[in-house]
Amino acid sequence: MKNEMRVEFDAKSVNEGFARVTVAAFLTQLDPTLDEVADVKTAVSEAVTNAIIHGYENREGKVYLACTLDGDTAVITVEDRGVGMADIEKAMEPFYTTKPELERSGMGFAFMEAFMDDLLVESKAGSGTKVTLTKKIGQREEENQDGCGDSSY
Repeated sequence: MKNEMRVEFDAKSVNEGFARVTVAAFLTQLDPTLDEVADVKTAVSEAVTNAIIHGYENREGKVYLACTLDGDTAVITVEDRGVGMADIEKAMEPFYTTKPELERSGMGFAFMEAFMDDLLVESKAGSGTKVTLTKKIGQREEENQDGCGDSSY
């Protein structure tokens, strides 16, 4: 069964928590583990924060959040219409940041990659950025049920 939701909100840091909770609530219909919810919330938080801080550089704008549940897979997109990136590869390097004065660690994309099964970043300088995060829900339980994830023996 496929189910979708879309939300748009102002590019303000106070809305990052709203985005996390919205996706987590929508995800509950797949009966995720607490770890899976935490992983998705962390990745969404990083993507939304990037849109606000780097995409709009703390100027007015909208963040577009969508989530599609298809079977046991969640596909989440976070999109802005901000400044975009000229060099996606460089931006995705761990510890790279364009805002060191804000004490940004440059680990946003690395966290997204670590917590999700797939990460796709599309961007064009001057046109904004779209981050697509994909996660299969329930794969840890399946691994544990067949013994592959159990290291107790």
